[in-house]
Amino acid sequence: MGVHGYLVLWCGVFGAVALVGYGRSLAGMTRAQRTVRARGRIERVDEPRHGSSPGEGIAVVVSFQDPATGREFTVTNDGERGERISVAWTGREIGVHYPRGRPHAFRFADHLSDGGRGLGWPAFALFLVYAGVVAVAAIERGWPWAVLGFCGPWALSGLYHLPGNVRDRNRRLDVLAAMAAVPGRVVAVLKSVTVDADDGHTSTRLVPVVTFTTFDGRAVTAYCDSGLADPAGSRGRDVTVHYSPDDPAVFALNVEAERRSWKRDIAVNVVGVAVVAAAAVVAAAAL
Repeated sequence: MGVHGYLVLWCGVFGAVALVGYGRSLAGMTRAQRTVRARGRIERVDEPRHGSSPGEGIAVVVSFQDPATGREFTVTNDGERGERISVAWTGREIGVHYPRGRPHAFRFADHLSDGGRGLGWPAFALFLVYAGVVAVAAIERGWPWAVLGFCGPWALSGLYHLPGNVRDRNRRLDVLAAMAAVPGRVVAVLKSVTVDADDGHTSTRLVPVVTFTTFDGRAVTAYCDSGLADPAGSRGRDVTVHYSPDDPAVFALNVEAERRSWKRDIAVNVVGVAVVAAAAVVAAAAL
């Protein structure tokens, strides 16, 4: 079987996967559609142990109600329980997900969400079908078809989403400007060590944990991945925390650094879309 035969097989297999996936979504049978999404409330927050792994998340006790039965549950995030809870305070609402009829198989989600329709894998399979079609066109008609086939859709998608992305980042800059400043303290430094199986290289990741109290009395415990110099020796250090009054989960230690980062992000988005669009135009001109 030649190259064309393999590409036809490729498109056929992934086309079938996409078809089955979209069919399951239409029938309401995907895992995302069969998952119950309840609203949980943090009842208690425990301070992370200094030197423990950051992958464990902040230990919390959460209460939630099963929508089907109305039964109340109070649970904790011991062991593997979904997403890591990296920002917590008593009264914060988080997502609790579980299969229908099995609330004890719960998993936490750091944010509330509707979960969508479970179309991630079918959409990826459809993309692979498209990639196979572009590969066939490139083999038969030359490189401009490959460049146009991949850069064209990316450029159109980028141009479509760019205004929204710029607005989102401008809103983020407005949030930074409206942040309130309160005293905080580094109460622990979490540590994870990873050893590369190939060369034995060891990498260490340090995550400081800060606590601060908002003006309305919410005592927040949060992982702080950036904005702190010398994290290894930061335990017990007093810091100034800038947080959003609407959502204390949005906070920063160095507002100016965050502002520069978001402005760079806007510039990178604009330049990236321009480069991809230029490549598509060059390829179209070469056809």
